[in-house]
Amino acid sequence: MTESRPVDRTDVDGIALALPEVVREGTDERPAYAVRGKAFVVWRGPRKDAVDPDTGERMPDVICITVPGPDDEQAILGLGEPWFTTPHVDGDDHVLVRERDLHRLDYLELAEIVTDAWATVAPKKLVKQHLG
Repeated sequence: MTESRPVDRTDVDGIALALPEVVREGTDERPAYAVRGKAFVVWRGPRKDAVDPDTGERMPDVICITVPGPDDEQAILGLGEPWFTTPHVDGDDHVLVRERDLHRLDYLELAEIVTDAWATVAPKKLVKQHLG
C-alpha cells in the first residue's frame, strides 16, 4: 500500500502513466496525459480566466483534471483549497489545481482523482479490465 504523503509533479506523472494505455503528450513544461487520444490531465498555459488574486497575473501553473460529472466536481471543490474552478470551466466536469499547491494534496487523494479522471475518458471495456 502506498504511504499517504504530499505530492509533486513527478507523482502526477507516475500516477497517470501507471494507468493502462496512457500516453504523455505536450511538452515537459506543459504535459497532458491521454488515453486513446482523450486527455484527462492537462497543464494549462496562462489564461485570462485564471488570475492570481494576490498578483493580478495570469496563473502559469494550472492543472486541469477531468471529473466524472457535476456531483464529483462539487465534491472535490467541497474539499476546499487548493482545488478551485473558474467561470470558464465551472460546471464543465473539470477541477483545477495549481502545480505550486500540489504539495498540499495527499498522494492517495490525488491518485484517486487522477484514476477517476482516466476512467471517465477511457473505453469502458478497458476500465472494467483494469478496475473490475
